[in-house]
Amino acid sequence: MTQRPARSPARQALALIGWLAVAFTTAAVGGLASANAGDFYRDLIRPPWAPPGWLFAPVWSALYALMGISAWLVWRAGGFAGARNALLMFMLQLAANALWTWLFFVWRQGGLALAEIVLLWVLIALTVGLFWRVSRLAAMLLLPYLAWVSFASALTLATWQLNPALLG
Repeated sequence: MTQRPARSPARQALALIGWLAVAFTTAAVGGLASANAGDFYRDLIRPPWAPPGWLFAPVWSALYALMGISAWLVWRAGGFAGARNALLMFMLQLAANALWTWLFFVWRQGGLALAEIVLLWVLIALTVGLFWRVSRLAAMLLLPYLAWVSFASALTLATWQLNPALLG
């Protein structure tokens, strides 16, 4: 069994910043799509259990921070070579994450947004499983994200059903 080389504290800090930047870049891509979503969201008929619009930004900010830290822990434990599949799955689920906002808020495709968020949930679950093999802490840091996307999936379905004219 070979030991992986020790990484300097500076390299680890830069890697953490890099993984956080990757996660928050996804947030920025979604943010572009939702920049003008406030009025649209307020105009939608929402289920009584829907959160107020202002709640989404702080929740998502915390989740993106957890995602970045989680990926960094996996990278730190296995490097790219030792955790290639886990980190590639992480990147794939980030792409799916960014796509949902465009489908729902820009293109107003409720059915496609619902199908895509179900796919996102599956990709997150697969990421959790792959991360578990490398770092249990990294996997556990993704569980709030999985829970929020579970809730967001139900919200997407309910909102789409309540607004067939607005969400084609």
